[in-house]
Amino acid sequence: MTQPHQPIGIFDSGVGGLTVYQELKKQMPHEHFVYFGDTARVPYGTKSHDIVLRYALQNSLFLMDHNVKLIVVACNTASAVALDYLQQRLKTPVVGVIESGAAAALAVTKNKRVGVIGTEGTIKSGVYEKALKTLNPTLTCFSQATGLFVPVIEEGIFGESILQPLFTHYLANFLHKDIDTLILGCTHYPILKKQLGQFLGSGITLVDSAQTTARQVWELLNKNNLLNTQSQSTPDEIFFSDAPERVQNIARKILNNQGLVIKQGGIN
Repeated sequence: MTQPHQPIGIFDSGVGGLTVYQELKKQMPHEHFVYFGDTARVPYGTKSHDIVLRYALQNSLFLMDHNVKLIVVACNTASAVALDYLQQRLKTPVVGVIESGAAAALAVTKNKRVGVIGTEGTIKSGVYEKALKTLNPTLTCFSQATGLFVPVIEEGIFGESILQPLFTHYLANFLHKDIDTLILGCTHYPILKKQLGQFLGSGITLVDSAQTTARQVWELLNKNNLLNTQSQSTPDEIFFSDAPERVQNIARKILNNQGLVIKQGGIN
């Protein structure tokens, strides 16, 4: 029987899902978390449908081995491709990030013209456009795959000399679409939020799904009387399938925790 003290599991293709973990921790400080980043196989956005399904299931089973009470798919590609599959296959509740991101964008857009950037897999799936149109059929959506953002972030490259040409290549078109809202359709992308905001200007609101996903998780746990209200003495566990010093440094920078203990594991 599932108990409130059991941890919440989170997985992503790499370090990007730490932005979701950070918000979950902020909104539910008494919860214990187990995070898995599949840095050995990142990125997921260029992988085939069947491979993403396989990776997502493997990641979920790893988290279930840690007795989690709920799994958050903190990866837009895996949410787009594998969420329904995981929900059907697993007894543990599974929450994705797509619907939360769409709802957050709809809440802030004024002119109902919304842009979406994401990996090739997420954009090809059309899942954000479908979610947005379901919420508001009159909304206009513009999508752009930004395939090099994830590798750049995973490499820890944040310098202007690299980022500005990438932004120009991928995003200049958005400046002529009269969008007022841009969904960061990959949990890696909030790491570049400051730089993206400077490039796009103050007229475009940048939206990521972390806050609304955390709220969705809170509501689901509360509904099922599974919120942990007791202070946790057990530290959260952060796993990466490949954890070289570069990955560890990026993770510590994202979480602003230089003493963060990172473990390697997750795949055979």
